[in-house]
Amino acid sequence: MHPPSEPTEPVRPDTPDAELDRRSIRRPGVFVPALEGMRAMAALGVVVTHVAFQTGATTYPIIGRVLERFDMAVAIFFALSGFLLWRPHAAAARGLGAAPSTGRYLLHRAARILPAYWVVVCAVLILLPGAAHTAGLRVWVSNLALTQVFVPYTLTDGLTQMWSLSVEVAFYLVLPLLALALMWLRGPRANRRVPVLLAIAVLFLSWNLLPVPTPEAIHSDNWLPAYLPWFAMGMLLAELSDRDVPRWRRIAGDRRLMWPLALAAMLLSATPFAGPAGLTHAQPWQYVLKILFGAIIGFSLLAPLVLRPEVRYRWLESRTAATLGRWSYGIFIWHLAVLSIIFPVFGIVPFRGHFVQVYLLTVAFTLPLAAASFALVEEPVRKWTRRRFG
Repeated sequence: MHPPSEPTEPVRPDTPDAELDRRSIRRPGVFVPALEGMRAMAALGVVVTHVAFQTGATTYPIIGRVLERFDMAVAIFFALSGFLLWRPHAAAARGLGAAPSTGRYLLHRAARILPAYWVVVCAVLILLPGAAHTAGLRVWVSNLALTQVFVPYTLTDGLTQMWSLSVEVAFYLVLPLLALALMWLRGPRANRRVPVLLAIAVLFLSWNLLPVPTPEAIHSDNWLPAYLPWFAMGMLLAELSDRDVPRWRRIAGDRRLMWPLALAAMLLSATPFAGPAGLTHAQPWQYVLKILFGAIIGFSLLAPLVLRPEVRYRWLESRTAATLGRWSYGIFIWHLAVLSIIFPVFGIVPFRGHFVQVYLLTVAFTLPLAAASFALVEEPVRKWTRRRFG
């Protein structure tokens, strides 16, 4: 999945209040530097899983299953979205700020996501041979509207990763409704929001067990309800970050405990418990376990960053990681188009190995496109929207 921007103007590390902000994220607009680095790592992880499939590396004994399961990086992105976008609502419930209006929120989400995405869709459907030759009106409309997870046979070459962006946008639309549903849990009742969100996460773990009727080639496990537990993990962290509960911060904020837990969940997700190897459709109970493992991964990797912000993370807060984090949306939306042309340009046969070479080439050619996307489309549109509409 792709990385959303901060929902409010961040406080950057070169401001006078930066040192204070590293010790507290109780205000919903405070920037958490390590999240940018984690976003960058997740974006590069998504590239890993797609390169692994395209080079046949997923067939390697043991390591192939692990490379295949780098798609769990999507769980990190969804948890990040849950945290960043729910944080103003969590803070407002405790009188620590005001949540943005629904109109302003949706406008900024659209400005953040759509312009750069539309550029990629047009470029791929016009210029990429494998996509352009089969791009009829239905493919164009469903991809531009981000409804490809509902319309059969519209996930096309260079854009297949956009299923998760479709899920992300669905979450954007549902979030104001979730906030409205929990409006009664404010003030003295705000502490009940944590068990309610946890209950929602557990409830939607059962989504893949339901016999949801779908058209041919469409699977309901690619719809938002299947992934709500991943978003809910970030929402839980948003609620916990505003609470003075030393025990929670001490346990869930301990990276020596949480990051090994995330690794264990990642390794378990690479076993048949989370589905068969390759693109074979998993059994419903396997999807349940995959979503559970992803929820653990998302929560465990992010919890130390947001519950113990006073702890420094040299790499995640480095200038390089911050830059890659800003470019991460561009990395996500461009990398499959780049990957599809790496093979013919460099004379590499798909599914015949060369994983490391193809990965490095894909990243090397994707980064300039991601940088251009950020500098020429994403940032100018964001700034214009903020100036024009506030």
